[in-house]
Amino acid sequence: MAEHAKRALVTGGAGLIGSHLVDLLIREGWTVRILDNLEPNTHKHGKPAWVNPAAEFRQGEVQDYETMRSALEDIDVVFHEAAYGGYMPEMAKYVLVNSFGTAQLLEIIRDHKLPVKKVVVASSQAVYSEGAAECPEHGHVVPKLRPAEQLRAGDFAVHCPVCGKVTTSIATPESTPGGGETVYGLTKFDQERLVLLWGKQTGVPTVALRYSCTYGPRQSLFNPYTGVIAIFCTRLLNDLPPVMYEDGGQTRDLCFVEDIARANLMVAETSALDGLPVNVGSGVATSVRDLAGMIARKLGREIAPLARGEFRPGEIRSLISDTSRIQSIGYKPSVTVEEGIGRYIDWVMTQGPVKDYFGEIEAGLRAKGIVQSVKG
Repeated sequence: MAEHAKRALVTGGAGLIGSHLVDLLIREGWTVRILDNLEPNTHKHGKPAWVNPAAEFRQGEVQDYETMRSALEDIDVVFHEAAYGGYMPEMAKYVLVNSFGTAQLLEIIRDHKLPVKKVVVASSQAVYSEGAAECPEHGHVVPKLRPAEQLRAGDFAVHCPVCGKVTTSIATPESTPGGGETVYGLTKFDQERLVLLWGKQTGVPTVALRYSCTYGPRQSLFNPYTGVIAIFCTRLLNDLPPVMYEDGGQTRDLCFVEDIARANLMVAETSALDGLPVNVGSGVATSVRDLAGMIARKLGREIAPLARGEFRPGEIRSLISDTSRIQSIGYKPSVTVEEGIGRYIDWVMTQGPVKDYFGEIEAGLRAKGIVQSVKG
């Protein structure tokens, strides 16, 4: 399939992951079309300068039928990166863009009998309710979502679903039950299930990539709802403390954007993982508190992070991706967190003055219950 599939549509191709994927595909000799709506929360100043001029660029919404139908003409592989993300309060928009937009994309390919040879969809680690864990008594367990009542009591630990003992986080394989516990997570699970089921029904090869926390140059400095690294950077550059939820002990698998882009190309060029959800990450856990300290040191800002006794219901406590499945096709992360954070900050310092947008929306997050407080 690889030698014939040289015409790609990258939805969301002006964004963090999409734009790096576009650059990689063009370097590899692909013809690339971008469809991006230039979401104002992310692209405050319109089309960014980093959009590759060798790609055909179209501005439009994935949920618009005619826009999507036209964008899919003469395409071999669809990399569906476009999504509405983060902890934004608009529930209906998540469903419209992520769930409906994906379903319509698939319908258009099927109903118009378009010669698309493969669809790769961007899923997320947010499809997991909680990372896999080890109980001292019961071994490998799949913890349930931590109840809001537990978090309000200031207990942030993940407990064994059998005996209630505190567990230790371990690598999470794709076989771990999913579904998502945030609106974003629910719609990302919708996207991957729709794509994989559609692939089985139509015979078109499909892959769902469950991205770990992705970061790197081009991560928006304007969107206060997504990207903890970007939010921490903008806070610190304005001499404000990074705000941590819970106690900052949450751990995340941080993966540099160039590695994520490479994973997309690799699964597009092999049939080995067709029909499967696939974790993409570094396999290394980094705590939110350690991340805040790392960013502060690299920026030269000796400002301690702030934990105010707040939490976000539905948030995963700890997740490390088991990347055995994608390693089977030769994937290995190439950029460490220390190196990647340094490269991101180097890029941030070329962007001129940055504003703290996070502080402007905090009250709204609390009012809508997206952020809640520990009792007492």
